[in-house]
Amino acid sequence: MTSVPESMTAIAISAPGGSEVLVPETRPVPRPGPGEVLIRVAAAGVNRPDVLQRMGFYPPPPGASDLPGLEVAGTIVAVGPGGDPEQLGQAVCALIAGGGYAEYCTAPAGSCLPVPNGFSMAEAAALPETVFTVWHNLFERAWVMEGETVLVHGGTSGIGTTAIGLCKLFGIKVIVTCGSTDKCAAATALGADLAVDYSNDDYVAAVKAFTDGKGVNAVLDMVGGDYVPRNLECLADDGRHVTIAFQRGAKVEIDISQLMRRRLTMTGSTLRARSADFKAALADEIHRTLWPRLAEGAWKPAMDQTFPLTEAAAAHARMQAGAHVGKIVLTVG
Repeated sequence: MTSVPESMTAIAISAPGGSEVLVPETRPVPRPGPGEVLIRVAAAGVNRPDVLQRMGFYPPPPGASDLPGLEVAGTIVAVGPGGDPEQLGQAVCALIAGGGYAEYCTAPAGSCLPVPNGFSMAEAAALPETVFTVWHNLFERAWVMEGETVLVHGGTSGIGTTAIGLCKLFGIKVIVTCGSTDKCAAATALGADLAVDYSNDDYVAAVKAFTDGKGVNAVLDMVGGDYVPRNLECLADDGRHVTIAFQRGAKVEIDISQLMRRRLTMTGSTLRARSADFKAALADEIHRTLWPRLAEGAWKPAMDQTFPLTEAAAAHARMQAGAHVGKIVLTVG
């Protein structure tokens, strides 16, 4: 730790509220514990859960930093007790439970992945939260396979653009919904097989038409509420519905007999509070399966805009305005 300063600049949440409550603070540099590393942050991804935390709706899990930020890229500058000193100096991106909006943060060693060949630090910081989320929910919980078709809501969000990219890599057709014709065009340019403007068109009818009435094999839903029964209408027999957020409400009413007759599966997950062991196993699978493709240049995340760390409030304002396409990232230094 001799080359690491005692204090750092971090972005704290002064009180629950709008983007203006994100304020720079001087904080002690955290110390890595057993099984952890300390990362000098070069870039940090901005995600919807950060916005919810700032508003007071998504507190960090016990033991996590109170600072927002769930994904970073940077250089390992210290390891915790018993850690591998060979990790020092490695360029990594990492999934963390909080603390990413800072010049330094700790991360579980098992949740770190090498920065893929040819990726900038900003691009690498845009990977962990959305890639881990999409991989776990589409490929593990919905077990989508080559030749299948999925429906993903929020097609130009970080999750949506990542889902498009990963589905195309693995031979899966993807239908997305977006809130405007411009966003539909952006999603199509990124590889979506069909983009539906939900503000003007009925996405259920569009899915049925695209699939010749069969429906999709899986739905990745971050909307909830009244979308859920409509999503079930979009599913083919034996289809899988995975919920990862509920922007339109957590309570829904569905016809349970439909699940029985058509053998549908409904599931969901959250990632932030999962154990370090779970995230390490997920990271290992992603490293083995996806990372070689990234090193070949097969896919990069869609990047919307970068902001300096001290302009985190402006980054949150852009996310809440809803005009972004792809990932918003904070840069440090």
